[in-house]
Amino acid sequence: MRRARDTPGARAAAGTQAASEDGANAKKHRPWRRLRLPRLSALRVSALRLSALRLPRSRRGRRLAVQGLMALCVLALLPATWMRLGADARVGTTADAPAREVAMVFGAGLWKGRPTPYLAHRLDAAAELYRTGKVKVVLVTGDNSRVEYDEPDAMRTYLTERGVPDGRIVSDYAGFDSWDSCVRAKKIFGVDRAVLVSQGFHIHRATTLCRSAGIDAYGVAVDEPRDATWYYGGTRELAASGKAALDALFRPDPRFLGPQEAGVTEALASATP
Repeated sequence: MRRARDTPGARAAAGTQAASEDGANAKKHRPWRRLRLPRLSALRVSALRLSALRLPRSRRGRRLAVQGLMALCVLALLPATWMRLGADARVGTTADAPAREVAMVFGAGLWKGRPTPYLAHRLDAAAELYRTGKVKVVLVTGDNSRVEYDEPDAMRTYLTERGVPDGRIVSDYAGFDSWDSCVRAKKIFGVDRAVLVSQGFHIHRATTLCRSAGIDAYGVAVDEPRDATWYYGGTRELAASGKAALDALFRPDPRFLGPQEAGVTEALASATP
């Protein structure tokens, strides 16, 4: 079994068709784009607007402004705090992870067609879980909304290079975000229990979302140095946690759902002696 697809056109249905529905005429992917500085006139306008913002003159007005700012900060932190506290007991290392049949690896970007260092570290952890017998199948879920950008295939290649048999890898080509990946794992691939693999700043959100989607999930947090990318990811989580809280509350359908696939079931059957 090469991939979990019903027909050769399933990948286009899950990838390029989904992209066309969401505006597929995007420009070619360029991972590192040069930032464009605003024009001087725009800077002047922004400076004038900032200078027009002044704190209230009265003591009571200043106190209310500070209290309002603090309230906004608390509201912004609530979703991330809820997810961390709710999932903390279900997050650990590869050594701590319980035995589950399926490991689930979330995409984290490509560079020149290969996994970025952060994604490579996730895949290394998944390969370790497979080698130690804690999982039998690895579900790689990522973005393939453009022909030239294929996270699942790059993840599959990386895993096979590290000893995971091709037949034990299942690809989800429509894992456009964490919620979509969790819902599709449950509804499309029939995953009920899984070990999730991601970095520490993301794994609590992923674990909470998959549990909300009906998966008995345990998260493996991959260690990373506290570099600029790590701090960016942590800051990004504050905004992503707000969307995740809404997803967990309202449980919307993913961008592309599609028909059920037997990839995980078939891979598990081939793993049974």
